[in-house]
Amino acid sequence: FDGTSVRREKADLSRADEIRRVVADHDLVIGSVPGPMGFDTVRAVIEVGKDVVDISFFEQDAFELDALAREHGATVLVDCGVAPGTSNLILGRMVEELDRVESFTCYVGGLPVARSLPYEYKAPFSPIDVIAEYTRPVHLREHGRDVVRPAIGELELVEFEGVGTLEAFETDGLRSLLRLEDVPNMIEKTLRYPGHRDRIELLRQTGFFGEEPVELRDGTTVRPVDLTAHLLFDQWRPEPGDEEMTLMRVVIDGESGGQTVRHTFELADRTDPETGTSSMART
Repeated sequence: FDGTSVRREKADLSRADEIRRVVADHDLVIGSVPGPMGFDTVRAVIEVGKDVVDISFFEQDAFELDALAREHGATVLVDCGVAPGTSNLILGRMVEELDRVESFTCYVGGLPVARSLPYEYKAPFSPIDVIAEYTRPVHLREHGRDVVRPAIGELELVEFEGVGTLEAFETDGLRSLLRLEDVPNMIEKTLRYPGHRDRIELLRQTGFFGEEPVELRDGTTVRPVDLTAHLLFDQWRPEPGDEEMTLMRVVIDGESGGQTVRHTFELADRTDPETGTSSMART
């Protein structure tokens, strides 16, 4: 592969007819649009009967598209990223190998190598989906019972070799695992440098992530989350040459052969020094 076999095409993917047009002559579609566009994009691809692998972090329940996919003979794999994605495959493997899986915990995050105040964060993928992580209610399972809690709660400190201490807080990353796996305890937590969560929580409690329009003194209306996103995206945009890293730790407790066992899987990746390809893109 030398790059010459890639054909680029510009299309308005907010239009279902455009999506159907650009995928019509292809065998497999890979979707990586921002989360708010993800569900409608996948639906449009299904309507053409194409198989699709999707990485977008859309809020809707993917199983709402199950009947449509069956009708059109399309195979759809959603949430195929690092986590959700690789983490799902790890759990599936452990469910097959162990006699019983008691708990699944996934710590995951993409971070800049160089820490810069105030947020000590850059968004190596869709920034609007990062805000969704901070605002979307968290679905998890405790002692066999499905639970819903506000995002970014219950702070935990974890250590990563070569990186140091990071903070981890609950986010809504389990998704289809809650429907497909009968594991009594499951949770996903996002990794950030210590102090990041408190700054985000201040913004949230003050209303900067609000979705209801607010009227200003001059009569202009604006959704607080749109203004916040506009301001944060500039601060979170990686600069050319910025190094970043992707970290994941999956901890699975269970039973095998009458013994209690723990399996830990870790991923640590950085920007490719030769090509400059970001770690998040690589993983």
